[in-house]
Amino acid sequence: MSCHEDGAADHGPESVEPSSSFTETKATFGDYITVIIGATVPTGFELTAAEEVKEKIGVDARISKDRGRIYFPVTTDKLFQVHLLRSVDNLFVVVAEYDHYQFKESKEETLMELQQLASTLPWGKALEVWKLNGTVKKKKGHRRGGNGNKLKPNTEARDATAADPEQQGLDQTVAAVEGQTKTENSTDMEKCTQNFEDSAFETKPIKFRVTCNRAGDKHSFSSNEAARDFGGAVQEFFQWKADMTKFDIEVLLNIHNEEVVIGIALTEESLHRRNISHFGPTTLRSTLCYGMLRLCKPQASDIILDPMCGTGAIPLEGAIEFSSSFYIAGDNNDMAVNRTVNNICHIQKRRADKGSASGLPIDTVRWDLCNLPIRTSSVDIIITDMPFGKRMGSKKRNWDLYPSCLREMARVCRPGSGKAVLLTQDKKCFAKAISRMGGLWRKLHTVWVNVGGLHAGVYLLKRTGAVLGQTPEDVYESRRILNEQGGEKEDKEPS
Repeated sequence: MSCHEDGAADHGPESVEPSSSFTETKATFGDYITVIIGATVPTGFELTAAEEVKEKIGVDARISKDRGRIYFPVTTDKLFQVHLLRSVDNLFVVVAEYDHYQFKESKEETLMELQQLASTLPWGKALEVWKLNGTVKKKKGHRRGGNGNKLKPNTEARDATAADPEQQGLDQTVAAVEGQTKTENSTDMEKCTQNFEDSAFETKPIKFRVTCNRAGDKHSFSSNEAARDFGGAVQEFFQWKADMTKFDIEVLLNIHNEEVVIGIALTEESLHRRNISHFGPTTLRSTLCYGMLRLCKPQASDIILDPMCGTGAIPLEGAIEFSSSFYIAGDNNDMAVNRTVNNICHIQKRRADKGSASGLPIDTVRWDLCNLPIRTSSVDIIITDMPFGKRMGSKKRNWDLYPSCLREMARVCRPGSGKAVLLTQDKKCFAKAISRMGGLWRKLHTVWVNVGGLHAGVYLLKRTGAVLGQTPEDVYESRRILNEQGGEKEDKEPS
């Protein structure tokens, strides 16, 4: 089975019982099921994602000990709204979670315990949600607005998908597993498993895979071994067919030190790809762009500038989600400008095909980013991904580029009220450049994020009321330039 390993984190107290946050909210209200949804989010923007969940779904989200994940309860009538969240990358429904799972010391005992765990988990409600999620994904993008946020009751959803042979197999799977969770002794468990096996062979077998995401350095087993043994037990219990590429169901085994979460994936690919059709070498995730935009809180009629737009990921996300502002996207590279234009056209065509208004409050320009063709003090917000000096530019060039860019940004940004949200991994160069601005910018907040494995900072700056050209640094710089010019004249006079 597939695997992915991350870094280590904190440990918790001993316990192997499922956490109360899951067991308390796992209930049924009428035709709707209440379950826990897990979401992966850009590392560093967990709080932003939790705020969006509270704002749009109306529930409190819990931030995981493992960075980059949040969990929140939801009823199935709001499943469509969950897919419309802008700050989440991937979604999954939680089958069970253990805050303090105590692994055995030996690898053999631990893997045997994982195999036994597969047949004792409460799979029923998670499989019901997975099945309903299939109808949600088919309707996604065609039903936006107030009327598009409500789903049919589960009974109607089941009727709508009953003609699909794979869906019929899943129906029987759900029925068998729900019966399994209600058994009170081993005899009932054996009968339930036998009934499920009999029904499973009558329909097309469901294909699945297990993906293990493991973080921590005190485990006696590898991610591959955990996925292999747990997946084998899942296959034996459900009689599903293992398939690593063309699978119907992806079972997730997330292990973070002593925290264990078993889930079923609700997204086939990350939601961060939603806006971009023409990718560049350093295209930002749309989910990260959304987090950066929320930091600066765009208001109606704000002029928002991205002077190094690349593929246009930031202004595109803003024009779609915060459409009452106006966005200017520019770059000094012809290919980048062309990619941005193509991405805008792609979104406009997609919206027109769906019958939505295709226009976007965005324009694109090719320019010299250190000499912007924009009126002084006319921009409300500047938000951009600055070159890290790795795949784009160089660390050496950044020492000249950053101060020039920041001064030009200070010129076009409104004194006293303007803001800037700037992303960079070149922290040392950025800090030095800010210190040379003579108080034109004041740092308000920093969010540390993971961008393609690089530890980067998202800096929220406020434009102070300082007048460009009158700061002590400006006076010093002017004298230095005059002295240099005077020296050049003296050198030239004798000749």
